[in-house]
Order: sequence, then C-alpha cells, then structure tokens
Amino acid sequence: MYFIAVVLLLFVFPVASILAVAFTASGAVDPMLLVGRWFVFWAVGVRLFLGGIRQVLRPQLTAEDIFGLHEPAALPIVREVGFGNLSMGTLGLLTLAVSGFIVPAAIVGGLYYGLAGLGHVVRGGKNFAGYTALVSDLLIFAVLAVFVCSRGP
Repeated sequence: MYFIAVVLLLFVFPVASILAVAFTASGAVDPMLLVGRWFVFWAVGVRLFLGGIRQVLRPQLTAEDIFGLHEPAALPIVREVGFGNLSMGTLGLLTLAVSGFIVPAAIVGGLYYGLAGLGHVVRGGKNFAGYTALVSDLLIFAVLAVFVCSRGP
C-alpha cells in the first residue's frame, strides 16, 4: 500500500495535473511553474499532510514499516515528526489558494526530502519500504531543487 501511495502522490497525480492544465490552458503556461505547483501540492502538500496524520495517529506504522523499530520509546519521536509533516503539508496544500507559497513550500519540502533521503542513504538494514522512501525522497528533492533554481535568485 505504501509503495502505491508513493507512486501515485509523487509521480502519477503531479504529472496528470500538469498535463491536464497544460492541455486545457487557454494561453501560454510556464512549464516550470506547472511542475512546481503540482509537485509541491501533491508531494509536499498531500503526501506530507497524509503522512503526518498517519504518524500522529499511528506512529508505530512508520516506526516499524520504514525504520524497522519495534520499541514503544520510538513512538513519541515519530509523532513529533508527524507534527512537522502536518505543518509542511498544510503549507503545500495552501499553494493552490496562495501562489506566493509555492517557492517557500518547495524550499522547505525539498530540504526535508533531501535530508530525509540522505538519512536513508546512511542508515543500513533497509527493507522495501525503506528503499522506497530513500528513492522517492531523493527524486522529489531533485525535482523541487530544479524548480526552486528555475525561479532565480
């Protein structure tokens, strides 16, 4: 289920949204702005918000599925990470209403994904979910970094 959610939220839905807008727009569209808007909305907004809800309500799922931790002492830490994900996710979701939030959300979300991806790289003993997190985190970091750099200084 985790793998399917990652593929949908980080690839299928953003690409489908970009294509839908590109093919229905009445005028010229900035392709990088479309990439930024929809990858921020889906990857930062929806994915981190839903992940945050999951981590706050059922922290053992993240602790066990991603990190292979079965100690109850890890659950408050995962729950705290969930609060951060809810916060970043909210910013990402708001980008549809406030376009000025797109670049800040891309910076914050991109840094989070990049740092989380590096954390997965150095951590040994990964399972399939851990490898999925590693690859998806680094790919989204790259997409968001390219978008942020395209916006200029």
